[in-house]
Amino acid sequence: MRNDERVWRAVDERKEDYATFSDRVWEMPEIAYTEQRSVAEHIAMLEKEGARITRNLADIPTAVMGEWGEGGPVIAILGEYDALPGLSQVAGIAEKQEVEAGGHGHGCGHNLLGAASLLAAAAVKDWLKENNIPGRVRYYGCPAEEGGAAKGFMARDGVFDDVDIAISWHPASFSGVNEAVSLANTRIDFTFHGRSSHAAAAPELGRSALDAVELMNVGVNYMREHMPDHARIHYAMLDGGGIAPNVVQSRAKVRYLIRARDLPELNMLVGRVKKIAEGAALMTETRVETAVVSAVSNLLGNTPLEKAMYDNFLRLGPPQWDDEDRKYAAEIQGTLTEADIAAAHRRHGLKVEPGKSLCDIIVPLENRGEGGVGSTDVGDVSWAVPTVQARGATCAIGTPFHSWQLTAQGKAPHAHKGMVHVAKVMAGTAVDAIRDPALIERAKAEFKERTGGKPYESPLPKDLAPPIKAMGQGV
Repeated sequence: MRNDERVWRAVDERKEDYATFSDRVWEMPEIAYTEQRSVAEHIAMLEKEGARITRNLADIPTAVMGEWGEGGPVIAILGEYDALPGLSQVAGIAEKQEVEAGGHGHGCGHNLLGAASLLAAAAVKDWLKENNIPGRVRYYGCPAEEGGAAKGFMARDGVFDDVDIAISWHPASFSGVNEAVSLANTRIDFTFHGRSSHAAAAPELGRSALDAVELMNVGVNYMREHMPDHARIHYAMLDGGGIAPNVVQSRAKVRYLIRARDLPELNMLVGRVKKIAEGAALMTETRVETAVVSAVSNLLGNTPLEKAMYDNFLRLGPPQWDDEDRKYAAEIQGTLTEADIAAAHRRHGLKVEPGKSLCDIIVPLENRGEGGVGSTDVGDVSWAVPTVQARGATCAIGTPFHSWQLTAQGKAPHAHKGMVHVAKVMAGTAVDAIRDPALIERAKAEFKERTGGKPYESPLPKDLAPPIKAMGQGV
């Protein structure tokens, strides 16, 4: 019997419990740094599995780690459980219908992400015990991936320093090894301070902070023509200065999200945006303050680990669906556009196959995607330790992420099947690494080559604390 077959059976033995566990987290959507109930569910499951539990990682109340085993290599399996604002949605239907008006929802599948990762870790724990093999497996419960950069704070504080390799995954339309491409980013708040006055009786005495924000936005919009194609800049108004148009606004605040291919390019763009903000302040005779909210690094790939994970995908084969799975997925596809479906194929380097509602292949390892690229705080872990990520098929092909359609599928049978499938892939990859020390050595050798042997340097300011209060208040 192959090692992967035994650890896969350990996954199957728990799959019903973990599907229910995932559903419980889906039912309590909590946004960045407010995941108290969700982390409590994860802690309860860790206790049930007999883990040694460490809470409050990096001074983050909703970050947790559970460990099993003794000695040997340390394998980290990363999970998440934060939701998104404004994506409340009834499960199991193919029409937009909120559970709670304006409520939160798991529009990125993190209820599945955390459950599958903990499921994989628990299966590896059983395998270690049954075979009496030295080694430790850890489940890291990581909050606030959506804009909070929790893993960045954790990596900066040395949480992963004694880890040999890290494994993670993310829900997707297709199954395969994640192409290690993401954008580094930072969120910066720009607060302008002016002088209030009566906007009609004494406008000459006022200095408008809102004017400064608007001028900054215009300047950055002109800058977009003169930056790399793959870079992105977004902004959101946090404080427009009040609701009275007859008062010159003395304070206004805007948050900028700046994305780039890597940290050097990001730093260059940040410098340019700051100059524009300073120029807006000069033009309006106001003063500007800047404060970094969060920042993440780009993903760093690792070929030995990616090949090992791909071998597990090939041994396991694609997920298996039934007619009801395909029927509901087709109903979801009926709410999408042809462009949505085509974009999902392009992201995985695939040609569109009309009529296919769910993934029935393993995406070839050599495939390279096209289209937009997002960001993830897994990037910071990948610069701290050798890291590999899977993509697990858990939704109808073409489902946009951060959408009501994704939330609607979060408790579907096909989502559960995809979750179990990718848990087996992660568990098998962990077992391969523990049984083959040479695999870990190859992964570390490539990691050293890619990083130039330099220690991880966080893009977060050293004195910046996790924005627990700010993110929790939604500002």
